[in-house]
Amino acid sequence: MESQPVSGGPVVSPIVLVGQAPGTREPVLGRPFAWTAGRKLFKWLEQATGLDETRARQRIYFAAVCRCFPGKSTHGSGDRVPAPDEVANCSRWLEAECEILRPSLLLLVGRLAIERFHPPAPLHERVGRILPATIAGNVVDTLPLPHPSGASPWPYQEPGRTLLAGALRLLAAHPATHVITREA
Repeated sequence: MESQPVSGGPVVSPIVLVGQAPGTREPVLGRPFAWTAGRKLFKWLEQATGLDETRARQRIYFAAVCRCFPGKSTHGSGDRVPAPDEVANCSRWLEAECEILRPSLLLLVGRLAIERFHPPAPLHERVGRILPATIAGNVVDTLPLPHPSGASPWPYQEPGRTLLAGALRLLAAHPATHVITREA
C-alpha cells in the first residue's frame, strides 16, 4: 500500500480489507488475492469504487486474519481454514496494522474475517450491513463480504446475490470510499 502520511501525523489508510489467509500463490506472486478469488474480488471492488485492480491495490490496505498459508485441506481440494490458535497467534499483527493505519472501514472478506470481529451468524445476517467493531481501541465500520473463491455458490444465488449487491452499494456510498477515489 502506498498510503501517504497525514500532515504531521501517522500513515492513514481509510479502508483495510481483511481476508482469511494467503494461499499458495500469494507468496510467489507477492500480493494478496492474486489468483481466482482475486479476479472476482477486484471486479466487485471496481463495481463499487470505480478503481481497477492496480489502483485498488494502491488505495486499499490488504491484511489477513492469519498471516501464513495454513496448508491444504484434508477434506478435499482447497486451503485449510486456519485453526483458532493460528488466528490468535496472528491477531497482534492485525491489531498493530489497524493501530497504525486507523481505518474508518474494514472490508471483511469471508466467514473467518467476519467472525474475527462479530459473533458467528449466517452470512445472510451479516452481508449487506455496516456493523460497528472495535480494533486497536477504535470503533470502526465493518462491511462483511462473502469470500469470492468460487468454492461456495452463495454470492451467485439468492439471497446472496442481492445481499452482495447491497454491500457493494454500501461500499460505494461509504465516506472512506470517497477518500480513496478522490486520491486516485
